[in-house]
Amino acid sequence: MATGRLSAAILLAAAVTLACMHTAATARAEGAAWNGRYTLVTYASQKAGTSAAARQREPDFSAQYVFATSCSGTKCTAAVVDGPASKNPTVPVQQRYTWDGTQWRFVYDWVWDCFLGDGAQKQWSPARSWVFYAPQPDGSLGGTWHTDISDGACRGSVIMPIAAYPA
Repeated sequence: MATGRLSAAILLAAAVTLACMHTAATARAEGAAWNGRYTLVTYASQKAGTSAAARQREPDFSAQYVFATSCSGTKCTAAVVDGPASKNPTVPVQQRYTWDGTQWRFVYDWVWDCFLGDGAQKQWSPARSWVFYAPQPDGSLGGTWHTDISDGACRGSVIMPIAAYPA
C-alpha cells in the first residue's frame, strides 16, 4: 500500500511539474509577441561572408511592415500581414517567424540574383536564408540575416546585421 501511495505521489508531482513547465513556456512565448508596425532595416553596408556578393558595395535598406502574432500552446508565430513585396519574385510572400524561446526565426529557400557587373546579365542561383530577430530592452529587435548561395559566381555565404524598430 505504501508503494502505491508513493507511486501516486510521484505521478502527481510529475503532472504538476509538467503543467507548470507548460504554463511557463506559454507565458514566455506570449510575452515575446511581435505585433504592430515596424521598420525593418537591413545593414547591407556591413555585410560579410564568403560569397563574392558579400564584397559588393551596397547601401542599407529598410521598409515598414505590420506583424501579428498568434500562439497555440507553446508555439507562437509572427506573420507579416502588411508591407511591400520583395523586388525579388522568388522571396516568399508569406513571411512567418516562429518563436524559439529567445528569438524569432524564419527560414526560406529562394533564388539569389547575383550581380555580375554593369551591363552584365544577373545570374540566378538557389539559396537558403535564415533570419533571426531577438527582442532588445528598448523594444526593438536585433539580429542576423544569413544566406547560403549554393552555386554560381556568388556561391558562398552572405551575412548581414538586421534590426526592427517600432514605427
